[in-house]
Amino acid sequence: MSFLEFLTDPAIWASFLALSAMEIVLGIDNVVFIAVMVARLPAGQQLMARRVGLSLALLFRIIMLAGITWFIQMTRPLFSVGEYAFSWRDLILLAGGLFLLVKGTREIHESIEGHNGGNGGNPVVQSMTAAIVQIAIIDLVFSVDSIITAVGMADHVEVMVAAVAVAILVMYFASGPVAAFIERHPTTKMLALSFLILIGAALVADSFHFHIPRGYIYFAMAFSAGVELVNVLAQQNRRKSGKKAKPRSKG
Repeated sequence: MSFLEFLTDPAIWASFLALSAMEIVLGIDNVVFIAVMVARLPAGQQLMARRVGLSLALLFRIIMLAGITWFIQMTRPLFSVGEYAFSWRDLILLAGGLFLLVKGTREIHESIEGHNGGNGGNPVVQSMTAAIVQIAIIDLVFSVDSIITAVGMADHVEVMVAAVAVAILVMYFASGPVAAFIERHPTTKMLALSFLILIGAALVADSFHFHIPRGYIYFAMAFSAGVELVNVLAQQNRRKSGKKAKPRSKG
């Protein structure tokens, strides 16, 4: 197939659009995690951390697509424990799921209990390096699911790379507003951390071949986010009403 035929083939464009949409949906997990991680960084470092994190996400996906034959072998069983046969993919998902469960639980605990060491002051701010390392770990885990989906939905590596690049671009523009919204409304951070625990539990279940349809998870996330958005708007309206109701002081 010539380059011109490739570009004008409706089937290729259909697979590209469908795969791009699916990759964008799968990128929601990545966006939420990056937003939570950069919230602990100084304001001047947050943009750089998001750029590096999403660049690593794109790099991991392209490397996996470049070695697609090797990557497919990652789904072959390595060993069995009882009735469960584990592959490299299962082990990566298990490790990533446990990491999200631990990270989400620790962040929730620190948000509730505080981590000032009894000396007052601001919460501890993590370093850029620590944030990027953790983002890179989760990027790798999410890349596994992303590429498995790409392999199942498209036949051409070029289409897969283009769809992944589009998804990463959308994630780049979405990560900033999501992080800013979480920073402006602290209650939403608890919701985002709960999402991370939910995603972690789904990854652990996947590693044991118990697949929870992602549609259920994303619907639960969208519903919870919608309720939180209504709550935020209600709080803003109450504050505005309270300011209007204050009597003017007589000079």
